[in-house]
Amino acid sequence: MIARAVVRQLIESNLRRALERAEFALHYQPKLDLDSGTITGVEALLRWDHPEWGLVAPERVIHIAEECGLVVPLGRWVLREACAQAVRWRDSGVAPVSIAVNVSAMEFRNRDFFDHALAIFEATGADPACLQLELTESVLMRDVAASACLLAKSKAMGVEIAVDDFGTGYSSLSYLNKFPIDVLKIDQSFVRAIDGNASSNGAIVSAVIGMGRSLRQRVIAEGIENAAQLDFLKLHGCGEGQGYFFSRPIDAARMGTMLLARA
Repeated sequence: MIARAVVRQLIESNLRRALERAEFALHYQPKLDLDSGTITGVEALLRWDHPEWGLVAPERVIHIAEECGLVVPLGRWVLREACAQAVRWRDSGVAPVSIAVNVSAMEFRNRDFFDHALAIFEATGADPACLQLELTESVLMRDVAASACLLAKSKAMGVEIAVDDFGTGYSSLSYLNKFPIDVLKIDQSFVRAIDGNASSNGAIVSAVIGMGRSLRQRVIAEGIENAAQLDFLKLHGCGEGQGYFFSRPIDAARMGTMLLARA
């Protein structure tokens, strides 16, 4: 317990300095149309390249950042950098691309979340229509009234809303009609368990795809790792997907090259 506490304190102190020293970067994983293979958007993923430790696992960064209250300024940095990158890509000739940004519970519940997002759009010159906010079911349902208000404001600006890790959180599906949701992202645990047969996980995936289509929401499958999973998803009408089968997260320069090549 003492050793864990020491490690946690060490990471926390280094996290605080990392924001000042610009040790963070965003990598981007493409999302593809499963039928055509064209890139439909990218997801921005935080990376911390510590000068001594090297790359620190993202899950350790977010977990400790949430505990020590750093997740809000860190989330604002991610949003600002994603918007700035969208502008840099646009200026280099890349066609407009949707960038998905994960939003933590603490960040979303912060009373200044919307105002800071609006300020970032104005400061960077990014088009809000190129941004997609990814929130989990539990975040949305923690305060339904507040969530509905924030989502309505975001939608009014043109920002897309995606439910991340769909199928693992809140048990009620009533929120699908209460909130202005554009995208359902099937959790990778269901996708990775697909074996090409009529397994229970395959049934869950096909049910989510059908539900999304009925509600006129786009469905994106996360964690696609092999051809069998891809074939199953295409057979059942899943529109988009992402995963190591297509590409690992890559830096902005290589992602920009990939986006230019799609034209």
